[in-house]
Amino acid sequence: MIGMARILITSGPTRQYLDPVRYLTNASSGRMGCALAQAAIDLGHEVTIVSGPVQVPYPPQARIVDVVSTEEMLTAAEREFADCDGLIGVAAPCDYRPVRVATDKIAKTGQPLVLHLIETPDIVATLGANKGTRWCVGFALETDDHRLRALAKMQKKCCDLMVVNGTEAMHAVDTRVEVLSASGDVLDRMEGSKESVSRGILQIIQRVLIEKG
Repeated sequence: MIGMARILITSGPTRQYLDPVRYLTNASSGRMGCALAQAAIDLGHEVTIVSGPVQVPYPPQARIVDVVSTEEMLTAAEREFADCDGLIGVAAPCDYRPVRVATDKIAKTGQPLVLHLIETPDIVATLGANKGTRWCVGFALETDDHRLRALAKMQKKCCDLMVVNGTEAMHAVDTRVEVLSASGDVLDRMEGSKESVSRGILQIIQRVLIEKG
């Protein structure tokens, strides 16, 4: 191993509130972020986790920055990335937010409720566009055309590696992934517990990005 890397991991879901009570979110549990953090720590790296609301306990050796919304996650991630060597963007930020957040709880009227939503910022793409000599690893969770969509995301987000998985990974103990290089080659396929898969992913990051860097 060539030195210790300072690694930023974004993890978990984010919440975009509709009113003081209700919010948009997804089923991300933070388990993969937790497993990746532990695998990085086991290799001797320093880890900072910017995490949305989760129930999983992160490794005590990691520095944790808690956030709620996608905008908060981006602000925290930009600040932390400035002092890091690389990013693993495994969080599942909410992609949309309401145009207007109601100040009071929205009352039921018996009629359909129309929500006007706009896109939230793309965290990995924003960090990747300004990464300089740092490296970025993204995650692409897709329901169809997995590899094609992942390659498009890798280019758009300026990632050095892309980890492809499916919706069955969300809130699950196990996962199945492909790790793609920037040139589109499949570096590895892995299946098993998120802990074992994370160790395999970190070995690839170690070999391809950290040691070569």
